[in-house]
Parts: sequence; C-alpha cells; structure tokens
Amino acid sequence: MERAAEGDVVLVEYTGTLEDGTVFDRSDEPQEVTIGEGTINPAFEEALIGMAPGETKTIFLPAKKAYGPYKMRLVFRIRRKKLNLPEDPVPGGMARVSLKNGKSSLVTVKEVSKHWVVVDANHPLAGKDLTFCLTLKEIRNLA
Repeated sequence: MERAAEGDVVLVEYTGTLEDGTVFDRSDEPQEVTIGEGTINPAFEEALIGMAPGETKTIFLPAKKAYGPYKMRLVFRIRRKKLNLPEDPVPGGMARVSLKNGKSSLVTVKEVSKHWVVVDANHPLAGKDLTFCLTLKEIRNLA
C-alpha cells in the first residue's frame, strides 16, 4: 500500500480541537497539501509522512509548537483616531494597525474608551494546546 512521503501531494481532512474539546477548525472538504513545501505547521506535515489513504491519526501540538505562547507585550493601547476605522471599534472585533516598520498587523479589539483602544496582536490560538485529528484521503503523485 502506498504511503505518503515528502514531496507527495495529498488530500487530507482534519478537525482541530482545544483541550476542552471545542472545535476551532475543521476542513469542510479535503485540503490539498504538498508534504515538505512548508505551507502548513511542520508537526502537521511530519504526521502525514507514512500515512496510507484512509488512515486516521491524532496529533497533539503544545502551544509552543502551534501558535506559540501568549505574549502580554503584544497587548497594547492605541489612540482611537490612529486606527482610522470606517466604524466604531467593538470589543471582539478586528482592526488593522500600522506598525513602525511600515507593515501592518491584524489585531483583536479588547477594550474601547473615548480616546483609546486596547488591542491584542497575538494569534487567537496563541498559548493554547491544540489537537488535530487527520484523515489522509488520497495521495496524488504528479508524475
């Protein structure tokens, strides 16, 4: 039976859950991945190597290997007028902020006051351990 190897294009279905069992992500249809291309988490790719079509595997990613630890230094306040938003910010909403290096970052709005907005630039899953249930559906060799 054929097994997935580095360089293979595979179709995979997955469900991602938090420690309490909450589903945070699920593939609605099989996702195409080229193993070794580096477009997905390395631990996810590593788990696919050696799998056969139809096989299911569960992997655990501690926060450090998933989206990293939650960093308090990425929670900061910014003047409301600097956000330059088309509508009023609301806690839980998203906003794009300009960084000093000329790039921008998508942030989550945490608190809003008359003149200030507290934002969080951490990934929403930072600091969380993740579990993925993977099912390899197909191996597609391009040759």
